[in-house]
Amino acid sequence: MMRINKIQGLMLASGMATLALMQPAMALDAQTFVDRIAAVYKIGGYDIQFGAATLDGDTITVDGATVGVTGVEEPWTVDTTLTFTGVAEGDDGSFTADALTIPDIDTEFAQDPVGHVSLVDITATDIYLPPEDKVNVTALLESVGSLTTGPLSVTRDGTEVISYESIEAVNEFSYDDANALTDIASTFAVNGIWADLSTVSEEDAEAGAVIQALGLTEINGNISQTMTWGMTDGHLVIEDFLFDFADIGAINFKADISGLTPAVLEKIYAMDAASTGSTPEEQQAQQMMVGMELLQALTLTGSSLRYDDAGLAPKLLDMFAAQSGADRATFVEGLKAMVPQLVGQAGIPALTDLVTPAANAFLDDPKSIEVAVRPATPTTLLVLSAAAANPAGLISALGLAVTANQPSAE
Repeated sequence: MMRINKIQGLMLASGMATLALMQPAMALDAQTFVDRIAAVYKIGGYDIQFGAATLDGDTITVDGATVGVTGVEEPWTVDTTLTFTGVAEGDDGSFTADALTIPDIDTEFAQDPVGHVSLVDITATDIYLPPEDKVNVTALLESVGSLTTGPLSVTRDGTEVISYESIEAVNEFSYDDANALTDIASTFAVNGIWADLSTVSEEDAEAGAVIQALGLTEINGNISQTMTWGMTDGHLVIEDFLFDFADIGAINFKADISGLTPAVLEKIYAMDAASTGSTPEEQQAQQMMVGMELLQALTLTGSSLRYDDAGLAPKLLDMFAAQSGADRATFVEGLKAMVPQLVGQAGIPALTDLVTPAANAFLDDPKSIEVAVRPATPTTLLVLSAAAANPAGLISALGLAVTANQPSAE
């Protein structure tokens, strides 16, 4: 009987010792997870200090965080619980999590007038953190699959002044046979943006009068972006970066650039990190060195910035004509006479010849205007910067074009 009691006692002691050893290990796993997040985002210039992290099954809850950003004096405090679900550790020491959720925001941010903001359904999904020895820029790029929110509402003394329906940012990753990241396809959208600008006059009477004159007391629109990015050659294609607002207009930016590889990004981020504590002279020298490397590494295939009017330009012309005491036709003719003089101040006749016809066409019939650069062949930024010594030659090297009221070139 004494031997049985001793065995039972040893088993109980062993069990308690095992439990005691397991608890620090569980806490360490949670802490290791958040430390890995901080390490990944530190590469991008973020200094994240997480609160206490607790593990429960495959869920890690974190008691808030403080986020500092390189170049920004005041850190941002996240004073709420962060919940990571579906957390798993890989055999290689990597981590994955199904989702990060943040409690809905419903709080006042000002007192006079009373400002209130609410934002719901804040979620990040498909989180990946590499092993400790593989924390690099690529890891930062593939750390999150999607980030979404539900509706945002901002009120002023109980009246809604700004809202949107949702934000959706989605990344799709492609990998080679060795499981190395090869391509990223990204979409981003802010849907259903709405703002009431009728109260601007209470803060700025002059701006309020302009808003009233243009009929912009309420605006509605969307922001969207579509992009692909190859890691091997750094081929970045921004297919659309569109700001589209009803009864105002749409601004769309497109670009096709090669050479923006993770290695190049690494140098940019390293330069930002090294600038902390450096003298202005040291910062300038390092920026010049990295700048030259970028100019040599990046190749421009094409880029464009286009504005399609949806009613704003005619209203602006009418308003300015009325302020000048002339009718619109007379006012437009005066503007057209000024265009060559204004552009001519650059001292580049070729630029004046390029811009004037498009500007005149837009003033006569404001539908669209586009500025595009399309070199005959993809050209490094270093070659283009050297061509800048001869502005007329640079215009030719860039394939610079300014057009008005023409269909968008896809």
